[in-house]
Amino acid sequence: MNDQGDKIILIIRRLRCCNCCRIHHELPDILIPYKRYSTASIESVLREDTKLPVAADESTLRHWQNWFKEMYNYFLGCLLSIVIRYEEDTAEGIPSLPKSKLHRLWHYVGDAPGWLARIVRPIVNLNLWVHTRFAFLS
Repeated sequence: MNDQGDKIILIIRRLRCCNCCRIHHELPDILIPYKRYSTASIESVLREDTKLPVAADESTLRHWQNWFKEMYNYFLGCLLSIVIRYEEDTAEGIPSLPKSKLHRLWHYVGDAPGWLARIVRPIVNLNLWVHTRFAFLS
């Protein structure tokens, strides 16, 4: 759903990798895995300085905030790992990062609209996303 509460139907491409022969799903920037609302809606709730109206009940908004608090350290660790892996940077500058959780993440992805998608996409594409869905088969 978008921030007005309208249902959106997307067609997600399934791609087979030539190297590993596994099927991967293309993740559009407007999605976060296992979330029913758009990235922009969740992002507007998580930002501390702006609160845009989102067509969701208070329990859903609290759920998003709690989810982000639980995942924050994991996101930060993944982003730091990605920076070190691809930019050959070191972890020495970590103590000098801002103290705010959002500002620390924004150090890596910027604070322009779409920052949450810029956090999620590399983590998903490198298969670092924590799966929160479990299926019990009988």
